[in-house]
Amino acid sequence: MKDEAFENSVIFQRGQGWSVRRLAREYHCGRKRIIRVLAENERQRMEGTNPPKPRKVYPSKLDPYKEHIQETLQKFKDITTQRIYEQVLERGYTGKISILEVYVSKIRSTKSHPVVRCVETAPGQRAAHDWSEYMIEFTSSEGKEHKIILFSYILAYSRRQYIELVEDKAQRTLMECLAHAFMYFDGVAREIKSDNQKVCVDRWECGQPIFNRHYLGFASHYGFRPMTIHPGRPTENLKIERPFYYLETNFLNGRRFRDKNDLKEQLRNWLAQVNDTREHRTTRRRPIDMFLEEIPCLVPLPTTHYDTSLIVYRVVNQESCVHYLGYYYYIPGDYLFKSCPLRITSDQVIIYSHDFKLLISHPLAEKGATGRYIGLLPTYAHPLILKLSEVKQRLSSMGRVMEAYVEKLVRQKKDPTQALNALLALKVHYFTEDILKAIGRAMDHGAYDVKTIERFLKAHAQGRDAIKTLFDQLPDDEG
Repeated sequence: MKDEAFENSVIFQRGQGWSVRRLAREYHCGRKRIIRVLAENERQRMEGTNPPKPRKVYPSKLDPYKEHIQETLQKFKDITTQRIYEQVLERGYTGKISILEVYVSKIRSTKSHPVVRCVETAPGQRAAHDWSEYMIEFTSSEGKEHKIILFSYILAYSRRQYIELVEDKAQRTLMECLAHAFMYFDGVAREIKSDNQKVCVDRWECGQPIFNRHYLGFASHYGFRPMTIHPGRPTENLKIERPFYYLETNFLNGRRFRDKNDLKEQLRNWLAQVNDTREHRTTRRRPIDMFLEEIPCLVPLPTTHYDTSLIVYRVVNQESCVHYLGYYYYIPGDYLFKSCPLRITSDQVIIYSHDFKLLISHPLAEKGATGRYIGLLPTYAHPLILKLSEVKQRLSSMGRVMEAYVEKLVRQKKDPTQALNALLALKVHYFTEDILKAIGRAMDHGAYDVKTIERFLKAHAQGRDAIKTLFDQLPDDEG
C-alpha cells in the first residue's frame, strides 16, 4: 500500500541534501526503495500523473447468459434472482447463484431516476396544503404519547407558511383551516395544490382528477383553481413536503409542551418569530420580506366566508333529545319522534324543527366530556333503571314474541333487571319491527344475551338516527 507520508518525507529530506544511504538508514528501509520513490516523483514532475489504469476484466461463467438476463429483467421487472438462476441452469449455467446475485444487483442499481426540479411561480400564483401526523408526549401526562395532526398551507413564491393544530382530517376541518389561512395572509393564491386526499379528489378519469363538488364550491367561493398531484408522485408537491421536515427539526425537536393549548401558543410564536424571519435556503431571503411582494398579487377575500357547517338529520327520542357523536342534545317542545335538521359548526349544534324553524342551539360537546346530556334543565331527572315489573309490562306490550323471550330470559338469569332495561333501551335507536325480528332469531338459536341482539341489529337493521344529510354525506364526513 502506498505510504504518502513516507514518500513526502523522503522527497523533502532529499531536497535538503540527504544522501540515499542516509535516507535508507534513517527510515529503516532498503536503498532500492528510496531510489524507486525518488525516481517516480521525478517522472511525475516531468510527465504528469498517469490516468488510472482500467481494471482487468476476467472471464466469468455468467458471460454467455448476460444478454438473456438483461432481456428477462426488462420484460419482468419484479422477477426474483432465484427464478433467473433457475432459468440459466436450464440453459447450461454451471456456476453458483452468488455470482448471479452480484450481477443482478449491479444492473438493478443502475436504473435511472427521474430528475426532480423545483418550479418557481409568480407572486400570488400558487399555494399548497397538506396534513402531517406526529406522536407527542405532553408534560401534563408523562409517559403517554398523544397523536396530533397539523395542517400546513404555504405560499409558493414567498414560502410564508401557516400551520394549525386540528383534531381530524374531515372535509369541514380542511375548509375551516384553509379559510383561517386565507385570513392569516389576507388573500388567496390563484391556484392551490393538494395531494389526492378524498376530501378534495373523488377519483381520476382519463388521466384527469375529478374534484369533490363541495371542495369545488369552496374554491369557487374564494376564487382559486384547485390542483392536485398525480397518483404516486409526491415529488410534485415538494414545496409543502419539505417544510414539514423543517417543522420537525426546528419546532417539535427539543421543545416541551404542557398540552395542546400550549403547543398552539408556541406554534403561533414560532411561525412569527422564527419561520417568517429565517433566511430560506433556496431563495436566500426571509419569507416575511418576500411576502411584501406577494400580498398585492393575492385574490382579495370575499365579504362573507364560506359556510363549512355540516347539516344532518336526527330523530328526536322519547327524552326529547337528539343524538350526535355520543351525546344527547335537548330540544324544547313537543317534537318526539320527528326528524329535525341539525347544523353542526366547529363549536355549536344548532337544531331546527322539521319545517326549518330555529329551535335551540347548544355548545358542541368536547371529546371526553363526562356528561352525556347537553342542555337539560337542572330540575330534569330520569331514572337510570326501571322496576322489573314496569320493564316486563313495557316489553310485553311490544308483542307475543317479546313476551315469550322475556319469560325465558327471566328464568335464565338470577337478576334480569339490567338485561331487560338494556333490551327496552333498544327502542331508542331501532324500530320495533326490527327488534322483534332480532328477538325471533335469538330464540331460534337459544341466545339470551342482549349483546347478541345488538350485534344483529347493527348488522341488519337501520337505526332511527341514521345519517341523512342535505348533501348525501357519509358518516365519515362527521369526522
